[in-house]
Amino acid sequence: MSKKADFVKSIHGMNEQDLKARLEEDKQRLKKLEFAHAISPLENPMTIRSLRRDIARLKTELKLKQQQAY
Repeated sequence: MSKKADFVKSIHGMNEQDLKARLEEDKQRLKKLEFAHAISPLENPMTIRSLRRDIARLKTELKLKQQQAY
């Protein structure tokens, strides 16, 4: 399976608190990566793009879980 499919399956099993915690961790990692990239170019700048997309997937899953709670 692809990395994306594995990631999506892993977040489907998380509860809201886990999703929020993971989202905050990934946001911090993104800030650090962007800062490091601004100082000196990263070896693989595509990691920033993939991390941004993972954050979007986490936000989407969190929103779906919050809507199901109502």
